[in-house]
Amino acid sequence: MDKTLIEKYAEGGPILEKSISGLTKEEMNAHPIAGTWSIQQIVFHMLDSDLIASDRMKRIIAMDKPQLIGYDESAFSEKLFYNELDPAIACDIFSKNRLLTAEILRRLPDSSFQRVGLHNERGELTLEYMVKLYAKHLDNHMKFLIEKRKALGKP
Repeated sequence: MDKTLIEKYAEGGPILEKSISGLTKEEMNAHPIAGTWSIQQIVFHMLDSDLIASDRMKRIIAMDKPQLIGYDESAFSEKLFYNELDPAIACDIFSKNRLLTAEILRRLPDSSFQRVGLHNERGELTLEYMVKLYAKHLDNHMKFLIEKRKALGKP
C-alpha cells in the first residue's frame, strides 16, 4: 500500500472548505452549467460519500468480508435537503472525518489493506482500493466545482 495515498486523503479536508470561500448562498445553489449539480450539492455529495466510504473502510478493517451497500447519490441530493443545509458545517465534518479516518489507516499493518468487503453492486473491494478511490474522489469533483466558480465569475 502506498502510504502517500493516506496523506493525500487526509489533506483533502481543507481543500473543500477553501473551494467555497467567498461564495454567497445564491452562488452556492446556482446552476451555472445547466443539467449539473450546484456547488452546494457537490459539497454535500462529498460529505455523504466520504462518510459512507469511511464507514465501509472501518467495516473492512474490523469485520470479515462485511456487506457494503450501494446508495443512490441523486436520491441523497434530492431528498436530504442539500440546498438548505449549511455548507460550512459540511466542510468541517468532511475535514474532521478525513483526519480521523486517516489516523486509523496510518496505524494499520500493510496486510490490512488487502482485507475485502463485499459490495452489493461492485463485488469484492479491498481496503487499498477504497483508499485509492477516495484519495482521488475529491480531485475529480474539484474539477467540476472550479468550472462552476469560473462560470459564476468567481475563479
